[in-house]
Amino acid sequence: MEFEFDDDKPIYKQLVEKLKLEIVLGHFQSGEKLPSVRELSTMICVNPNTIQRSLAELENEHLIYTKRTAGKFVTEDENIIHQLKQELAKDKIDSFVSDIETLGLKIEDVIKLLKERKNS
Repeated sequence: MEFEFDDDKPIYKQLVEKLKLEIVLGHFQSGEKLPSVRELSTMICVNPNTIQRSLAELENEHLIYTKRTAGKFVTEDENIIHQLKQELAKDKIDSFVSDIETLGLKIEDVIKLLKERKNS
């Protein structure tokens, strides 16, 4: 995993976003054991407390769960992962639409451009 941190947002929130993406993309499979806090801390070069805070947020959102003495695992509930994927896609679309509106284009214009791109 490669991480580049943005100074405008807390690192733990950026980690949450990155780990969500890793789960949605299947880099961390449903039911898969996550690396330990210490391992993640070493891999990402981030304080273990920051890692723990990110994992706690993911656990609160039911994307991961803890097995006593065994570690943390990605949820096995495919509906939760699917819902997350839909939410991430919606956020990307909202951002895209906002950018397009800033350019003064309408959705119809964008649809036409997308069709042209697909056909080229």
